[in-house]
Amino acid sequence: MSTKDIKKVVLAYSGGLDTSVILKWLMVTYGCEVVTFTADLGQEEDLDGVDQKALKTGAVKAYVEDLQEEFARDYIFPMMRAGAIYEGRYLLGTSIARPLIAKRMVEIARAENCQAVAHGATGKGNDQVRFELSTMALAPDIKIIAPWREWDMGSRTALLNFAAKHGIPMHTDASRKEYSMDRNMLHCSFEGGELEDPWCEPGPGAHIMTVPVEQAPNEPEYVVIDFERGDAVAVNGEKMTPAGIVKTLNRLGGKHGIGRVDIVENRFVGMKCRGVYETPGGTILHIAHRDLEAICMDREVMHMRDSFIPQYATMVYNGFWFAPERETLQAYIDKSQEKVTGSVRLKLYKGNAVPVGRKSPFSLYSQAIATFEEGAAYNHADATGFIRLNGLRIKGYKA
Repeated sequence: MSTKDIKKVVLAYSGGLDTSVILKWLMVTYGCEVVTFTADLGQEEDLDGVDQKALKTGAVKAYVEDLQEEFARDYIFPMMRAGAIYEGRYLLGTSIARPLIAKRMVEIARAENCQAVAHGATGKGNDQVRFELSTMALAPDIKIIAPWREWDMGSRTALLNFAAKHGIPMHTDASRKEYSMDRNMLHCSFEGGELEDPWCEPGPGAHIMTVPVEQAPNEPEYVVIDFERGDAVAVNGEKMTPAGIVKTLNRLGGKHGIGRVDIVENRFVGMKCRGVYETPGGTILHIAHRDLEAICMDREVMHMRDSFIPQYATMVYNGFWFAPERETLQAYIDKSQEKVTGSVRLKLYKGNAVPVGRKSPFSLYSQAIATFEEGAAYNHADATGFIRLNGLRIKGYKA
């Protein structure tokens, strides 16, 4: 598709400097109409007026949509069922939001007869890959425009000069942030500033969703989470929607300084990057879900599922949510969750969520077998032949 064939574009729009400049740049460079899309994913930003700002900057139409329940139900919860965690620490808060944004942009593009979609991700990060792979999977005929890979503006000053030239209102002081941040219902990420030096401790500004652990309450708090088929359905006996579950656990976890990690990770594009992530509710959910599985999931099913976790997490991180391998693996995971139903009680204290009790109607735990007291349910002598048979291979190898 040539540039002249692009008559209308859907732009992922936040209302900040980058996407405001992109909106006008698309109009100037491609001579096209621009429809903006802003997703409310629970980032707790005031989105009032963002549509009017887009229209004043030149958009022909501005969508602002609340996708919180869809985000929690169809993206966060399936990922939680998988136990996904990237490189052993990152709960994928930014990664999992991108396929939903891309999906809705494609739907708007179809409805508005757009020939292209555009995003504000830079050429260094992972988000460009996630947006574009998702778009390719859902609409291979739609062109993708990535301005940061096309234009010659390489600095904030250049963007501000472009904004001034084209009458785009910008509050320079307010828009200067200490960190590059991304927030949604599941987490908040911090990059840049002193974090670019892996030896430097994060500053006090790298906290939004969690209190510093030193400021967490000196008394523990207990919470009970109920699950059905691998999904959390209630907190402390109160039934909630998926989004309600995540938000409630965010408040509890944030209060106790839970879910904060400082890591250097491997980006898909080839570089290492240091970031601080706050995922209070997601951390509690991950710990509780894992603990419940221990009592009601078959050993071999669990071990096989565990072997898939690095692959599944990498698929999410690298942008392959709509790829056939992720969807196929999800089918196995969801089958494994059929009896992951029950309750977990956790103690929240000083940055930790510690499971202290669990129960399930499908529990595979037998006190009669596990007890150290006398009982007929387990014959200790049976272990003799079991060990001998398993030792044959070892004895032969070492002979």
